[in-house]
Amino acid sequence: MTRTIAPPPSTRPRRRILADLTPLRTSPDFRRLWVGGIISWLGQAMTALAISLQVYEITGSSFSVGLVGLCSLVPLVTFGLYGGAIADTVDRRKLGLFSALGLTGLSFALAGAALVDYHRVWLLYTVVALQSLCGALNGPARSAMIPRLLPAEQLPAANALNSVVLTFGMTAGPALGGVIVGWWGYQAAYLIDAVTFGAALYAVWRLPSMKPEGAGERTGRASVRDGLRFLGTRPNIRMTFFSDLAAMVLAQPKALFPAVAVLWYGGDAKTVGLLVAAPAVGALLGGLFSGWQGRIRRHGVAILLSVAGWGLAIAVFGLTRDLWLGLLFLALAGCADSISMVFRTTMLQAATPDEMRGRLQGVFVVVVAGGPRLGDFLTGATAELTSSTAAITGGGLGCVLVLALLALRWRGFARYDARSPQA
Repeated sequence: MTRTIAPPPSTRPRRRILADLTPLRTSPDFRRLWVGGIISWLGQAMTALAISLQVYEITGSSFSVGLVGLCSLVPLVTFGLYGGAIADTVDRRKLGLFSALGLTGLSFALAGAALVDYHRVWLLYTVVALQSLCGALNGPARSAMIPRLLPAEQLPAANALNSVVLTFGMTAGPALGGVIVGWWGYQAAYLIDAVTFGAALYAVWRLPSMKPEGAGERTGRASVRDGLRFLGTRPNIRMTFFSDLAAMVLAQPKALFPAVAVLWYGGDAKTVGLLVAAPAVGALLGGLFSGWQGRIRRHGVAILLSVAGWGLAIAVFGLTRDLWLGLLFLALAGCADSISMVFRTTMLQAATPDEMRGRLQGVFVVVVAGGPRLGDFLTGATAELTSSTAAITGGGLGCVLVLALLALRWRGFARYDARSPQA
């Protein structure tokens, strides 16, 4: 009788708990994209910080620094839908390659201007807007490639690994950028960013042709309308967007961190930095300990629970007056958000036909970019009319309430099964 030899006890907990590295082992193309993403995201985060510091040095105005975000948001939202439409009509490999080349050239332009001491705010704003435009083309193309590189059962693990790339860049990039700008100036940060894009360019260049399956020839507004009409017939995919909007619009406390740091914790700018970093640290840990996610089949239930977890963690954070306890609940919220993101992205990739993936990824970009900004405005306005506690705790509870109403309205979402994906 043949016996099945179990893996050594020391390896089994690792497979259950830590991130599943199977996509990195089985797909060289995905592995190159992932490594290139880590390197290039670090560079992009460094550049984002350097631009903010340079704008403040030139103007001495926090309002001018705030305009950097607006210059980035408007092209991203405006061209996000069109970027997705383009990704459904051309070779996605070429689109990813050319948009990455555009980002590389913009970083070299920033470095060149800094080297010759040409410090103009209008140039920085223009570059930020163009970077956002290139990102709106690059993001849908890259995301739509992933289901072509991996089998469906590996998509949750792949998206968890990609969340590690994003949160690691958001956490380590600004810190590294601050050190580099302080030691060697803005030009060094921009040059390093330009060079790091080489890793992303190489990864995309090595990919095979990625023409959409069954792609049509309709482009522009007609193609965008086709994508939106398709979304109108897919309640489960719509629910992934609605659930994220419930979390990011109703329970987004980031705009109140400066006031919270002073009024609740008696802190300063360093306290604000801790509050901003805590959700990112939680998200990073959520990605590193994501091995269990590949075994989950009820993705709709997982999204509902994780978004509710975000809302409840934010609501409790609004009641805390101990800094370390507050940081703990913000980290828990960030972890819940990363879990939600993995399953939302996986559902979008698996339940969408290849010829529509770019357009729906474009909608995803608009939701992810626009939701938190709208949330900042709503939370700030609510706090101005009531209090920070009411805005944060009320927003967290409001997120849970709206999520429950959405789940009651579209009950099929909770029955979604990854073994038979239905949009």
